[in-house]
Amino acid sequence: MNLAFLREAIELARQGYGRTSPNPMVGAVLERDGVVVGRGVHTYAGVRHAEIVALEQAGEKARGATLYLNLEPCAHQGRTPPCVEALVAAGVRRVVAAMQDPNPRVSGQGFQRLREAGIDVFVPAEMREEAERLNEPFVHFMRQGRPLVTLKSAVTLDGKIAAPDDNEGWITSEVARRHVQTIRHGADAILTGIGTVLADDCLLTDRTGLERSRPLLRIVADSQLRIPLHCKMVESCQGDVLVATTSAGPAERRRALEGRGVRVVTLDGPGGRTNLQALVELLARENYLSLMIEAGSILNWAALEAGIVDKVFLYYGAKILGGVQALPMAGGPGRRRRRDAIRVERLTLHPIAPDEFAVEAYVHRDY
Repeated sequence: MNLAFLREAIELARQGYGRTSPNPMVGAVLERDGVVVGRGVHTYAGVRHAEIVALEQAGEKARGATLYLNLEPCAHQGRTPPCVEALVAAGVRRVVAAMQDPNPRVSGQGFQRLREAGIDVFVPAEMREEAERLNEPFVHFMRQGRPLVTLKSAVTLDGKIAAPDDNEGWITSEVARRHVQTIRHGADAILTGIGTVLADDCLLTDRTGLERSRPLLRIVADSQLRIPLHCKMVESCQGDVLVATTSAGPAERRRALEGRGVRVVTLDGPGGRTNLQALVELLARENYLSLMIEAGSILNWAALEAGIVDKVFLYYGAKILGGVQALPMAGGPGRRRRRDAIRVERLTLHPIAPDEFAVEAYVHRDY
C-alpha cells in the first residue's frame, strides 16, 4: 500500500469541483507493480464513476491491480450499476479508500461486498480528514439530512459591511472577489435578501465560467414580494431563480413573477418573515447539498438566529468605517449578553492578498 497513490486519487477528485453535485467528487488510481495503469475522475455529466473510467483505461492490466480512491465504491444501483461488481469482475486484488461513504445506501456495504469477493480492503486513517473535507457538503448532507449552509461576508476590520450614506466601491480587493467566485462555484444554491436586491440590483451568478453539474439556484428572501419585475435577477432568470415569500405576498405579483419563469414559494415564519428553516428543508428535499448566504445585516442575523448557518467565511479588508450607523455583518436585535453570543470554532485563517485575509469557522453546535 502506497499512500502517494491515494493522495493522487484525492487530487484527481478535486477536478470534479462544481461538476458532480448531488454526487460526491471521486478520483481513482489503479496501480499494478508500482505503475499507474488507469486513472478516473467522476463528473455528473459524464455519468460514469471514477472507478469505471480507471478500469476502462487499464483494460486487462486491472487484473491483480490495487485501486486507490478517496471514497468507498458504491454497492447500489443508481444511474449506473454498482461499481463494486465491476471491480470484482475486473479482478482487482486490493482496494484502498480514504473514507467510508456516509450515504446510508452505501455506508460500508461496498467494502463488505469487496471482502466477500476476496478483495483486500484498507481504509487508512491518515487520509480520512482530508477526504471528508474534500466532499464536505456531501458528507454533511448525508449525515445531517440537509445542505451545508455557509454565510459569506466582506467586512472591514471593525466588522462593518456597509456605510450609512455611500457604498460605492468595495471593502475587499479584486483578488478577494475572485476567491469568492471560486467558493460560489462550489455551491448548489445562493441566498440573499430583498434589501440587497433593491440596493445593489445584483445578479448572484457563478462568474467563473467553469462547468457546473447543475445551475446555481439563486434565492431571494422576500416576505412581501417587493422584488422588481425588471431587476437583473428576474430578467436573467432561466429557471434558476426562486423567491421565498410569505402569505403577505400579493397574488398578482406572484403570477407576474411566475410568468417570467421565477419560482415563488410561500414559507410563512415568525413575525411575518420568510421561514428560513423551511427553506433549508425545501432545498434538502430537492437534493441541494450546499447553500451560500451573501446577504445584508438583517438577513445574516436572521439566518444565524434561526440556527441554519453551519459555517462562516468572512473576508476582511484593511479598512475601518467606525460609527454607530455603519451596518455590522449581523444586525437585528442580536444577543443581549456576552455569555449568550453565538460561538464559532475550528477557525482557519486564509491569506487572500496583501493586507487581506479570510476567516473560515464553524458554528458551535451543542449536539
